[in-house]
Order: sequence, then C-alpha cells, then structure tokens
Amino acid sequence: MSALMPVALAFLAMGAVAIAAPDRVLALVDVPRLPWAARSEVRAVYGGFGLAVGGLLLAAPALPAWRAGIVVTVAVALLGMAGGRLAGLLLDRRLPAWPAGFLATELLLAALLLSTL
Repeated sequence: MSALMPVALAFLAMGAVAIAAPDRVLALVDVPRLPWAARSEVRAVYGGFGLAVGGLLLAAPALPAWRAGIVVTVAVALLGMAGGRLAGLLLDRRLPAWPAGFLATELLLAALLLSTL
C-alpha cells in the first residue's frame, strides 16, 4: 500500500464526517450545536476540502507529472494547520487534548507524505 493511502483515507474520513455530521466535528473542540451558516461552513471547509484532498491523493499515483506537487502541497497544508495550533499554544498558553491530538496527527501525516518524495 502506498504511503499516500493512509493520508488520503484520513482526509476522506474527515470530509465524510464533516459533511454528514458537522456538529460532531466542532463538538470535539467544545463548540455546541451550530447554527445553519456555521454547519454550512464546516461542511465546506472540513468536508469539501477533506474529500477533495483525499481524492487528489488517491489520484496522485496515476498523475506522475503532478504527484510531487500534490504531495508537497498537501504536506505544506498539514504543516500550516500544525503551525496554527502551535501559534495558539504560544498565544493561549494551553493546548487541550483534542487539538494536541490533531497537531500530532498533522505532523505525522505531513512527515509520511514527505517521506514519499
């Protein structure tokens, strides 16, 4: 199995859950039931983005001219998310369990992607 597969599956899972149950996604970070506009935003940013990136990673092996660019772009996006969490840690002086787990996951997935280059 390609090292791209677990990263693709993580994005596809994130996307599917965000589209099907947006309240569940933000409940992980202590946000109560979302109003309609916020649910739509979660479906777009976490859902649509996750499905698009997951699909792109699945397609990458069949797109040799684009594969490295896809891998680097997704790895940089993951590192950007991790960087935002680290900025939050510095500014807020705390990192609760779920965001800390997401940080570790983002770093692991970025390293896994970069190891394929």
